[in-house]
Amino acid sequence: MQINPLRGSKFALTKRNLGWRSAILLLATLTYSALSVAENRIDTQRPDAPELAAYGTYDIGVKTLHLVNPKQIDMLQLDASKPKPSSLPTYDRPLTVEVWYPASENAKGETALKAFIRDGKTQVALHGKAMRDASPIEADTPFPLVLVSHGYPGNRFLLSHLAENIASKGYVVVSIDHTDSTYRTQAAFASTLVNRPVDQQFVLDKVAALSNDVDSFLYKLVNADNTALIGYSMGGYGALITAGASVTEMAVNSPQSAPFATLKRHQAGYHASVDSRLKTVIAFAPWGMNYYMFSPETLSTVSVPMMLVAGSQDDVSGYENGVRAIWQGMQNTERALLTYENANHNAGAVMPAPEESFYFNDALGFNVSGHYIDAVWDNVRMNNIAQHFVTAWLGKYLKEDTSMQDYLNLVPHANEGVWAMDEKGMAKDSHTYWKGFQKRTAKGLSFEYLAPYFLSHAITP
Repeated sequence: MQINPLRGSKFALTKRNLGWRSAILLLATLTYSALSVAENRIDTQRPDAPELAAYGTYDIGVKTLHLVNPKQIDMLQLDASKPKPSSLPTYDRPLTVEVWYPASENAKGETALKAFIRDGKTQVALHGKAMRDASPIEADTPFPLVLVSHGYPGNRFLLSHLAENIASKGYVVVSIDHTDSTYRTQAAFASTLVNRPVDQQFVLDKVAALSNDVDSFLYKLVNADNTALIGYSMGGYGALITAGASVTEMAVNSPQSAPFATLKRHQAGYHASVDSRLKTVIAFAPWGMNYYMFSPETLSTVSVPMMLVAGSQDDVSGYENGVRAIWQGMQNTERALLTYENANHNAGAVMPAPEESFYFNDALGFNVSGHYIDAVWDNVRMNNIAQHFVTAWLGKYLKEDTSMQDYLNLVPHANEGVWAMDEKGMAKDSHTYWKGFQKRTAKGLSFEYLAPYFLSHAITP
């Protein structure tokens, strides 16, 4: 006969069963607590990740720097409903930056990044490979510089998956917190319109100065004369201007624009020529073309090679009338366009949604995770693809690695690529599958290239 420990009542507790019930309850509580701690990995590599997405050979360090750009226009003090002041108000503009860099082999440090999410209130831990304040590597040759500029709103950690990935491949990556554009400082959009390219140029200048400062950890670590700029959304808007584009007259004078024609500084004839230290730009979903901020004429002055990345269903920056139109309009430089078919505005750039973001925020009016996720594509999948192409593009233009061209010389539409390998794993003449992608994994993507107008229309003998 079996003895029922709950005999008499299914809720009965006896001295005999109290111990094991308490143990089970304690175990369940501990298990739940362990599982409920958000992992929030930014370094995940899916099994189907393309070849160049893999982390490089360098250990990675990460540091925070606090910079100040003196005597900048205080856009928040300007009121378009009042007369223009006799002199524009100024302030010392604070800019916090996060720096990822190759670290020494014996370096140690905390690997969690403390970042605020879209609600501007919740701070989370993002887990990656970079070690906080790790000793930088002693390099014989300084590493190329990559600047990263987030969207509106965003912060310096939004593209952290990409920042630490490329730092592991021998780059110093500096990601900017743009004042008035972060989750915690979001303010008038006019500030972003005016300040975004200004911030990018200032940080380039400041990093160049620190690379020659014996008291800075960047001393002889970074070569600012060999710089790339990566921008997402409004960061991409700023990157276009930094790369030589100008805003239109319509943009300067629009009632919705920055007051008192303060945007005029980014118009042709007013903004400075392109910094010779800037060798290339990568723009994810650059904003502005669909709002007439740019035109084919104002884009024709872009003078550095550029890769654009977009989702074909981008409802923020637009696709046909937005990112693709920008790509077509930059007639005087070589440029590529990577498209995630059916993806929206977050294509490739944005890190996976932190677990803490999966809730509806009444003040925002949407589930916070929607700021990060895409309706069609998995974030990690998009990130791995972006890491692959950014690695190839930077390798070509900053490191002059000619082997990277093979990863960029592709049939335009991935779905049309043909997998044709012999029994020894050697490509047949009919093999046109995208290099670096495993069989059956190059799907739903396109990679298109346009040469400068003067080359594409050159007369050949």
